[in-house]
Amino acid sequence: MSSVEVRTPSRRERLRAEATQEIKAIALRLMTEGGPTAISLRAIAREMGMTAGALYGYYATRDDLINALIAEVYSSLADAEEAARDAVSREDPVRRVLAVGEAFRDWAIGHPAEFQLIYGDPVPGYQAPEGGAAADAEHRACAVLTGLVAAAWPQAKELLSDGDYTWSDFEPGFAAVIKESFPGLPPAAVALAMRVWGRMHGLVALEVYGHLRPQVRDAAKLYRAELLDLTATLGLRR
Repeated sequence: MSSVEVRTPSRRERLRAEATQEIKAIALRLMTEGGPTAISLRAIAREMGMTAGALYGYYATRDDLINALIAEVYSSLADAEEAARDAVSREDPVRRVLAVGEAFRDWAIGHPAEFQLIYGDPVPGYQAPEGGAAADAEHRACAVLTGLVAAAWPQAKELLSDGDYTWSDFEPGFAAVIKESFPGLPPAAVALAMRVWGRMHGLVALEVYGHLRPQVRDAAKLYRAELLDLTATLGLRR
C-alpha cells in the first residue's frame, strides 16, 4: 500500500502566502473606502510598510493584482453556489433554484467589497486578459445557474413567448464556452439563463448598495418571492 507524502510549506512560503492574502485584503478595503480607483500598489505598499519595489515581487502590475482578486472572488462565489446546489437532490429542482439563489444573496451580503469588485463599476484602466484563472472562475460561477436552467429547459421552453434566438445574438467567445460546457443547449435557453440571472442579480445589487433599505423591511422575504416566481418562469412545480 503506497502513501503520498505531503510536503509542509517552508516558513518562507508561509510568510509569502500570508503577505499575498494581506495585499488582497487591503486592496478590497481600499476599494470599499474609495472606489475602484483607490486600488494602488503604492498605497498598499505604504500601508504594509513595504517599498513599492518589494510589492512588485508579489504582483508586477496593478492589473495582475486585480486579476488575482477577481479569480479568488469568483471561486468563492462558485464554491458557495455549488455547495448549496449539491446539498439538494436533483429530484427537487425548485429547492435547487431556491438554494442557489439564496446562496448567491447570502454571499453577496457577506462580501460586499467582493461583490462590488466583480459586479460594480469597472476598475478604470483595467484590461481583463483573455482566458486564465479569472475567466475560468467566472465561467464556473455562471455555469451553476446555466446548469439549473438547462435542467429545467424541457418544461421552460413551452412557456416562452419569444424563443427566436441564434448563436449570433451572443458574443462568440461566450457562445463557444456555453457550447463546450452544455452541448446541445439551444441559444434560447442561454437567453433565458441570462434573464433569470438578471432578475436574481437586480434585487441583490439593490440590497448590497443600500437602495432597498428606505423602502423594504425584509429584503430576504422580497427576494424569496422573486425566486419562487422564477421557478414558475422555468416551468417548475413544488
